Amino acid sequence: MERVKSDHTGKQVGSQQLKQILNGENLPWSNHLSVVVVDSDYSAKTFLAEQKQHQNLVVVTRVRSNRVFYTCPEPKAKRSVGHPKWYGTKFNLKDETTWHEPNQVVQKSFTSKRGRVFNVTIQSWSQMLMRGDRECPMNSLPFTLMQIQVTTPEGTRIWKPMWLIMIGQRRHELTSIEGYQAYRQRYDIEHLLRFGKQRLLLNASTTPSVEHEENWVNLSFLAYVQLWAARKLAFSLYRPWERYLPQKTAAFLTPSQVQRDMNRIISEIGTPANSPKRRGYSEGRTQGMVQTKRTRHEVIKKAKNPKPSSPIAV
Repeated sequence: MERVKSDHTGKQVGSQQLKQILNGENLPWSNHLSVVVVDSDYSAKTFLAEQKQHQNLVVVTRVRSNRVFYTCPEPKAKRSVGHPKWYGTKFNLKDETTWHEPNQVVQKSFTSKRGRVFNVTIQSWSQMLMRGDRECPMNSLPFTLMQIQVTTPEGTRIWKPMWLIMIGQRRHELTSIEGYQAYRQRYDIEHLLRFGKQRLLLNASTTPSVEHEENWVNLSFLAYVQLWAARKLAFSLYRPWERYLPQKTAAFLTPSQVQRDMNRIISEIGTPANSPKRRGYSEGRTQGMVQTKRTRHEVIKKAKNPKPSSPIAV
């Protein structure tokens, strides 16, 4: 977890974090196939082109349904005069007439925890390209494009088709089903943020100090790590209106259920800290003390073409 500064973007911070994680030789996944799953905001060429330096990394990212990609150009027997062709035919995701036959079609059934059956159909197109520019050339970074359709056993479509791309030198080692299942794990981040705001006071701190805000967010995430570490020590403490629910074992407790039993777990572990003692009452402000006003900072708006801002009068 790291705060994105005003002069940086989330994609830049994410690339820096991947560089620190993947270049650590002492980490257990060093020199092994690694997969990172990101949302459609990270499908930009600026982020994907920078991941070319990681030979063991495969990026699975979602793309918007209005993107336009291209096939690899067909090799020519004799080189013609002029610049070589970098892109083949157009592949518009919202125009089915531009699609060619998929290289692979896979179907598989999944059963949810509630017993609902889903049929997943994945169409894959290999050796696809996205258009780049001079700073981010993408003609040498082919990827696998996948369309995922989820239907009921009767054939009724549940959600609109989802588009994913797998890019990386070792992407062929992953099947389309593995790429789809890997991306589904990204939804756990959304549950983490919702639980952090509702139960761990993630956004409850209001302070003008950036340092204090970062410390509070770190503290909230450390509390979540403690819940994960204590998941096998907790017991199910059901509310009076939940007594008819099926009993769950410690291996399937939710973070909220583990949090209910944390008071008992902490009391059994104990703490090396001494009990708090009263140190008297504060004298408060002395007579004649003048409080300095907070410094007014300019509101920073991130935009592609930022307009020159005028100074703020203090």
